[in-house]
Amino acid sequence: MVKVQTSLIDLAEKLPPIISRSHVERFLGGIISSKSLANLDSLGEGPPRVKVSGRVAYRTEELLSWLSARSFAIEKGEGHVSR
Repeated sequence: MVKVQTSLIDLAEKLPPIISRSHVERFLGGIISSKSLANLDSLGEGPPRVKVSGRVAYRTEELLSWLSARSFAIEKGEGHVSR
């Protein structure tokens, strides 16, 4: 988990403060797609979101915290995060 957290902290410094859902995949190197985020959002399992000019976006800090928590769950052997 420490390695993942360190990587996400380093990444946070290089990203804009808010990322639109349509750009998340590009900014995060393809680790999660905008379609996956939309699906998780519809299930109430996605990261906290904001709307900017009618578009869904994520505060970078909250998005990376959410990803870190999901990574930790998988590393613990929980496999799939609850649905």
